Amino acid sequence: MIDLHTHSVFSDGELIPSEMIRRMAELGNEGLAITDHADFTNLSWIMQNLRNLMDLRDDYEIDVVFGVEITHVPPNLIGRAVELAWKEGAEIVVVHGETIVEPVKEGTNFAAVQEEIDILAHPGLIDVETAEMAKENGIYLEISARKGHCLTNGHVARISREVGCELVVNTDAHSPEDFIDTEMAVRILKGAGVYDIERVLMNSRKILRKRLKR
Repeated sequence: MIDLHTHSVFSDGELIPSEMIRRMAELGNEGLAITDHADFTNLSWIMQNLRNLMDLRDDYEIDVVFGVEITHVPPNLIGRAVELAWKEGAEIVVVHGETIVEPVKEGTNFAAVQEEIDILAHPGLIDVETAEMAKENGIYLEISARKGHCLTNGHVARISREVGCELVVNTDAHSPEDFIDTEMAVRILKGAGVYDIERVLMNSRKILRKRLKR
């Protein structure tokens, strides 16, 4: 399991990055991305803190990359937020999609998949046109392990099959009990109706290696 959507104390998570990495390693997972919730008010501060581990990560047990989840930014400003994230040294950029359990602004999904991002998180009732654009731009759609966000996993999986866009499975972890291992990730994918489970797990590895430039 490589989890590319997690949150630390630098947004609304409970754990510091080192403990997150240790707990992931104890589960037998291969790697993770710390992607704290960000908008224009805190993005630079988040990356300033996360950068402190970038030069030290080789001494940790598993691979880790650092970035942000652009969250509840108005659709017309998502491009500017993504640009700022890369400028501030983010190694991975996720956008908080239109989950059905939060009042995400309509149009967020469509705006996000037009930008240089890696993952559209918990995209809710994503439409075919948006999924097609995600495919065209090499953006992955997320199957979520998180309570609430997971309610539309079946829809996301079905749209992915119809369009041919790629998936990843993530936890959106905020606390220790949110972390999962590969066995649970496989069960979540099966429950969502995902057929090519090995491909989905490999997608996360591809993203991690790309961002680590390995």
